[in-house]
Amino acid sequence: MEILTVENLSFSYPGKSGRVLNNINMSINQGDFVVITGDSGSGKSTLLRLLKRELAPHGKKEGSISFKGQGVESMSDFDSASKIGFVMQNPDNQIVTDKVWSELAFGLENLGLPPQVIRSRVGEMANYFGIHSWFRKNTTDLSGGQKQLLNLASIIVMQPDVLILDEPTAQLDPIAASDFIKTVYQLNQEMGITVIMVEHRLEEVFSLASSVVWLDEGKLGFKGTPDQFASQRNFYKKGSKVALSLPVSVRLFHSLNGEGKIPLNNREGIHFFEDYFSKTPELLIEEPKKYDRNTSEIIARMKNVWFRYSKKSEDILSAVDLTIYKQDVFCLLGGNGSGKSTLMKVLAGLEQPYEGSVKLFGQKNSFMKKQGSYRNKIAVLPQNPLSLFTEETVGQDYASQYEMMGFSKTDYCSKLSEVSDLLKISHLIEYSPYDLSGGEQQLVGLGKLLLMNPEFLLLDEPTKGLDAAAKNNLGILFKELKKKGVTIFIVTHDVDFAAQFATQCALYFDHQVISLNDPTSFFSTNYFYTTATNKMVRKYLPKAIRLEDVLSAVGIEGGSNERL
Repeated sequence: MEILTVENLSFSYPGKSGRVLNNINMSINQGDFVVITGDSGSGKSTLLRLLKRELAPHGKKEGSISFKGQGVESMSDFDSASKIGFVMQNPDNQIVTDKVWSELAFGLENLGLPPQVIRSRVGEMANYFGIHSWFRKNTTDLSGGQKQLLNLASIIVMQPDVLILDEPTAQLDPIAASDFIKTVYQLNQEMGITVIMVEHRLEEVFSLASSVVWLDEGKLGFKGTPDQFASQRNFYKKGSKVALSLPVSVRLFHSLNGEGKIPLNNREGIHFFEDYFSKTPELLIEEPKKYDRNTSEIIARMKNVWFRYSKKSEDILSAVDLTIYKQDVFCLLGGNGSGKSTLMKVLAGLEQPYEGSVKLFGQKNSFMKKQGSYRNKIAVLPQNPLSLFTEETVGQDYASQYEMMGFSKTDYCSKLSEVSDLLKISHLIEYSPYDLSGGEQQLVGLGKLLLMNPEFLLLDEPTKGLDAAAKNNLGILFKELKKKGVTIFIVTHDVDFAAQFATQCALYFDHQVISLNDPTSFFSTNYFYTTATNKMVRKYLPKAIRLEDVLSAVGIEGGSNERL
């Protein structure tokens, strides 16, 4: 039975030429688990928001969207609010109250349900989602994973028929993301809730889906089962963006010219490799070449650093020691709420420790801040890139910053062209940053920083919301910046990006930096905080952490053990 029907749907934003969505036709059945993927800016988030009347963007809409045969615009307020649930990408954007229990009850109260019904439903949801142990906590005290789980529970407590999720794991660490996906799948399987999820990271959701939708520049490029999607040979042509987004098990299967059923997840991938390696008499196993780190110049150093936000609060940093060398691409990983972003703020001089020292370019950061030495040296991309923008359009904001820095218009035009080409954001310059997708906001935020020619970039989750091809382009950009002498410090949950492009990786745990090492040593010795590739082949190739490492080991063209 069809629960959602999209017919001839097109959409364009006010004042913009061209359509974000172009003649989309698809139907979704009751109980389906639909995964929607595609390039950043291909219209995925716009499509999702059009499915939920209260979140529909302002613009010109053509075509129709029906819920159980009724147009979504004509649904009653009660049905529209309760029957179609929506979980956003950023957990903080959805939480509206200060207490966990209040957040769970908020939607039910707005629906006008009796107090005894509200209390019963809230109690049930708190137990089902394991929220009872932090039921009376402040929402501000929750980790990112807890906030997103609370958002999900706050929707499910209203007993929706359809659950829409817009990249719900984008800001979650690998373990929290895995737990969240399992919970969503359980709701789909046990309760029959129809799930529609936009996701770039397909490793865990691909094999769970009943159908996969690929949006290509606002058009419906493909809709079918995961098996059908993985079998599309045209996706594996050189330079294909689609192939990069697929799970590593699928990509390796095709790269190794596998036969039989295509492995859609890690479990199936392990079985495939057991069979493959049993037929491969000799493996050309090489130790991946390590990056020759230049330790002659220190860019940043933290020594015995302690930090807390108030005298009575818990320490976030405890005796932290950390050294960043010139041209490092340093990736810091760790759980949600562990303190990684706080460490970055202290390292950048945005927060001051109460004990210990932080030096940047050989000087105490407090001294540099007073002297204005940060100009053109250090640039910080916060977790929410929108906080960087104050003007109506991206271009106006860029121009305003460049003028404030005292550069000429000629210099600005030249630098704007260079940065726009590097990040492939020329088509976004005239847009409001608030009209862009999450991935596009990341790119234009980074573009604003690069206009200043910084020597030290500090980036908080820069790959959040980016499709696989955009991530790859960003990594290549980091390589080029590194060659020019730029040092990059990245806080990230993106294990595969760190494995591919970092020169150093570390884990932040128990208020300290631990396990600092090169990517190969770091990921190959981890059990959970490692790549999908390593999980699949570690029995035969324990040092392989990237697809290229595997191809190099078996002597297939396209493999490389070269690092940054």
